[in-house]
Amino acid sequence: MSDALVIIPTYNEKENIEAIVRAVFNQKKAFHILVVDDNSPDGTGTIVDTLITEFPNQLFIEKRKGKNGLGTAYIHGFKWALKRNYEYIIEMDADFSHNPKDLVRLYNACHKNGGDVSIGSRYSQGVNVVNWPMKRVLLSYFASKYVRFITRIPVFDTTAGFVCWKREVLETINLDKIKFIGYAFQIEMKFKAWKHGFNIKEVSVVFTDRTLGKSKMSGNIVSEALFGVIKMRINGLPKN
Repeated sequence: MSDALVIIPTYNEKENIEAIVRAVFNQKKAFHILVVDDNSPDGTGTIVDTLITEFPNQLFIEKRKGKNGLGTAYIHGFKWALKRNYEYIIEMDADFSHNPKDLVRLYNACHKNGGDVSIGSRYSQGVNVVNWPMKRVLLSYFASKYVRFITRIPVFDTTAGFVCWKREVLETINLDKIKFIGYAFQIEMKFKAWKHGFNIKEVSVVFTDRTLGKSKMSGNIVSEALFGVIKMRINGLPKN
C-alpha cells in the first residue's frame, strides 16, 4: 500500500515510459503510479500494460481516446486518485526532466514540513535548468516572473509541472471549473490553491530537458499562459 500516487501523463513516450516507471518504483519511499495515456500511436499504453503484470496493484493506466491536453489529463488523474485513498498526489513528466530522486523531497515537504502543496522549483534558488537553449530558459524564467507580477502569487516557479498536492487541496478546488488545458493549467492550479489559503512550499530541483522523444511545447500553449494570467487576475477567485 502507498499513501502517494504519481500521475504521469503520456503521449508517444515509448522511449521513456518503462525507465521512468522503474525509476519511481526504485525510490526508498513506496509510490504508486497512474499513467494517463492519450491513445499514443507509438504503443506507450501497450508497454504500460505489460509492466502492470510485473507491478500489480502498484501501477495503473487510464487510456483516453485522444490527445486532449495536459491539464485535462491531470484532472482525469486527480479525480481517479480522489476516488481512492491517496493522501498525496504528485504530477510528474515521463521524460526524466523531473528527477525521480526528488519525489521523496516533494512528498516530505508536505508530509513532514507543513506544506499543502510542494513545487519542484527551477527558480527558487537561481536558475536550475540543464540542456535547454537560452531562448527557452529566458522564456520560461520571465514567464514565471510575469505571472508572479500579475497575480502577486508568492511562488518563483509558477509554471512548474513537478508538484505534490495534499488530498485536501484537490478536494477544495473545483476541478470541473479549471479553464486552462495547456501551460496555463499549472498556473491556474497554483493560483487557486494560494487564493484558498493553502501553504505552498518550493523545493529547489534541477530540471533536465528530455534526451529521448519530442517536446510537446507549442506557441498556443505559451500564449494561453500569457493571456490566461490576466484573466485570472481580473476574475480573482471563483467560488471554488
